[in-house]
Amino acid sequence: MDEETFAQAEELRLREATSHERNWERWGPYLAERQWGTVREDYSPDGTCWDYFPHDHARSRVYRWGEDGLLGICDRECRLCFAVALWNGQDPILKERLFGLTNAEGNHGEDVKECYFYLDAVPSSAYLRALYKYPQRAYPYARLVEENRRRSRAEPEYELLDTGVFDEDRYFDLTVEYAKASPNDMLIRLTVANRGPATATLHLLPTLWFRNTWIWGQHGEDYWPKPRLSTPDGRALLAEHASLGRFWLLAEQRSDLPAPRLLFTENETNFQRLFGVSNATPYVKDAFHAYVVEGRQEAVNPAQEGTKAAFYYVLTLPATQECRLHLRLFAENETPAAPFGEHFSALFVQRRQEADAFYAARMPPALPEQAQRVIRQANAGLLWNRQFYNYDVATWLKGDPTQPPPPSSRLCGRNHDWKHLFNRDILSVPDKWEYPWYAAWDLAFHAVAFASLDPDFAKQQLILLLREWYMHPNGQLPAYEFAFSDANPPVHAWACWRVYKMTAARGSRDLQFLARTFHKLLINFTWWVNRKDVAGRHLFSGGFLGLDNIGLFDRSRSLPGGEQLEQADGTAWMAFYCLTMLAIALELAHEDHAYEDVASKFFEHFIAIVDAMNALGGNGMWDEEDGFYYDQLLIDGRSFPLRVRSAVGIIPLLAVDILDDERLAALPGFTKRLRWFLENRPDLARHISYLQGGGQHSEAHRLLAIPSRERLLRVLRYLLDEDEFLSPYGIRSLSRYYRDHPYTIVLDGQQLSIDYEPAESRSGLFGGNSNWRGPIWFPLNYLLIEALERYHRFYGSSLLVECPTGSGKQLTLAQVAQELTRRLSRLFLPDERGKVAWCGEQQRFLTDPHWRDLILFYEYFDGETGRGLGASHQTGWTALIARLLTDLASETAAAS
Repeated sequence: MDEETFAQAEELRLREATSHERNWERWGPYLAERQWGTVREDYSPDGTCWDYFPHDHARSRVYRWGEDGLLGICDRECRLCFAVALWNGQDPILKERLFGLTNAEGNHGEDVKECYFYLDAVPSSAYLRALYKYPQRAYPYARLVEENRRRSRAEPEYELLDTGVFDEDRYFDLTVEYAKASPNDMLIRLTVANRGPATATLHLLPTLWFRNTWIWGQHGEDYWPKPRLSTPDGRALLAEHASLGRFWLLAEQRSDLPAPRLLFTENETNFQRLFGVSNATPYVKDAFHAYVVEGRQEAVNPAQEGTKAAFYYVLTLPATQECRLHLRLFAENETPAAPFGEHFSALFVQRRQEADAFYAARMPPALPEQAQRVIRQANAGLLWNRQFYNYDVATWLKGDPTQPPPPSSRLCGRNHDWKHLFNRDILSVPDKWEYPWYAAWDLAFHAVAFASLDPDFAKQQLILLLREWYMHPNGQLPAYEFAFSDANPPVHAWACWRVYKMTAARGSRDLQFLARTFHKLLINFTWWVNRKDVAGRHLFSGGFLGLDNIGLFDRSRSLPGGEQLEQADGTAWMAFYCLTMLAIALELAHEDHAYEDVASKFFEHFIAIVDAMNALGGNGMWDEEDGFYYDQLLIDGRSFPLRVRSAVGIIPLLAVDILDDERLAALPGFTKRLRWFLENRPDLARHISYLQGGGQHSEAHRLLAIPSRERLLRVLRYLLDEDEFLSPYGIRSLSRYYRDHPYTIVLDGQQLSIDYEPAESRSGLFGGNSNWRGPIWFPLNYLLIEALERYHRFYGSSLLVECPTGSGKQLTLAQVAQELTRRLSRLFLPDERGKVAWCGEQQRFLTDPHWRDLILFYEYFDGETGRGLGASHQTGWTALIARLLTDLASETAAAS
């Protein structure tokens, strides 16, 4: 096969999946890394999900709404699951899932304490590769909990690498690979490498099991009769399921490998261990732990049948040596002629080549090798973080017929007003361990990152959140399972617009997708206007709006003295929303003039918001003395600015777009209304900038933006100041000025203060595992880069700014956008000394040949050092680095 054929192979699979010709996406990495400790599994009276279902219960207790496993796969309804389990002969428990700290245990909130890496993936999951590093010493469960509990919020987190368990390279590398021969035929290759200096033994259990859907006493969709795993010949596993059909799991028998033992049990709760009451069956979920770790032979079913089964290998590996295990999971009607042998290995080579070609077609040819690696692993993490998400709120609140009734307090507790919500889909989640649930504003950025990989999936995700079994009847989008009623920044329309434009050239774009989402977005926009602009002043609130602890106080709660908060970011987000809806309406109006009227509505609404932000009561939310936008606190009818230079005042820059007279000429209805507005509302029209020809423009442009040119320049002076927002690695979320000058006010007799915290939060607001008081966040930086490019399209070389402030170096706004992209890229690319910022001082990632090509994509980054912080596998919005590196390389090549 030539390079072009390899490149087309994955495209063909995606087309076949989209057209429902072949179901290539039926199986994938949809298995969560953590199901315990989630809201879905919480039936407590007070919503304490971490305590109700802790890690210690996970091996013994059946899940109600999903499954988890170590680097596993499942079908898209999570009926049948495959993953690996491990034991090093030292640990107190069988390693069947990743371990981490709960929100209360971590000194900065919940945090996974494992070393694992998503290395490769293609959208169809025809090829997947991931790596898990397993210590040969006893895993330090207790030490991790105790030391992190001991540490204060001012201290760094205590990580697995800090414990010394990897010293002398005494660990195993387990590489898990999957390759599809056909939609229901999956080849599995497990490579175990002993990195240590001495012979070591690993107990390895490739495990197959059914999600328990049969004990709850429910009927209908998702509740099938009890399935069965058995072994007709004593060597292969047969899985029989009412809707999935018959599947086989085979393990290759080779002379250089010990013969595996087949173990069987039931995926049922061990009530005896957890609650001291008798079990309904002697064979329970934690039977393999009991058999392998405790040596209890009676724990597994001698009849060799059940709903959970494993091939049990005991592998003894000499120092620095490795071995490979081959397995194959396939539907009976897709049985391969020869399950193993030369074709097995050849298919892995072919699928890897196809993956190489798929990504090569999406990268500039001159991209450096390290940048290619970053892009490849960023996209791998994005694709591995697709997860089966199952949550029927009405059933969850009511409880199941065969289970103890839930406490009545739940009927007026968490998510009680979202009874319509019925989620049972594959969703892009931020991090399958730390955030194994979707979040509305995260998902919007995920969709943009997915657009170049799998356009159909990107569109499906955006449509899904707008469907009636997600969107509330009042028009609100569900935020996340901890509180669906929270308000996330309204970026969904932006994502729909960007995905629409990114996935095809003008003239062949998906207008049906755009119209379909626009109609539902109208309902959501109305919810925002009705709920978040109660006074009708075009100034919006909304709560923390994704910025967690950025305020002096919790912005989602009412203030005790009755004061009201008008938010610069909430108002700017609505202006941003208006502009995006205007752009969509104008695009649709070129095909259907009926959309011209609604375009006029969004144009005028945007101008009203801009006027309120800039002029209401004098200067609106603009502070003329400081040259920045601030939140306003209303006390006894008077407005007081909260003079904190933060992302709150940067977000107004994001609401910017350009109207081209040439495009508007084809829309007479909108143009007529626009002219009337300009002529008859000069008080509002003053907020529109106009540029007629000249410079780089051959036609007339009208700039729609919150700041005027003068105010834009004043904000940019702060933004590009290295002693304020501009770090070596991007834009900080809070000005560095507050490191030496904390901002303090007294409100209702309480002193409130905010200072610059470039790393983990020292505040307990929102649990402390997220920090917007200084670190660098990809979503803000990405939107800012896009906005600067739009400003440049209007102003061109007529607007130059000093970058960095005080340097004397003048740049266009397009060049500033490129400079921000370069700084963000420094998080992942080595500097002149070979140091990579994201890994901090962990030398293994810089020098060790078994670690140095591995990359983690964190939730946010230290505003001083660029060290990764928060969730370590958040290749949702942090996967945007792939697009930024690609754009930067293309722009550099074009310029040269």
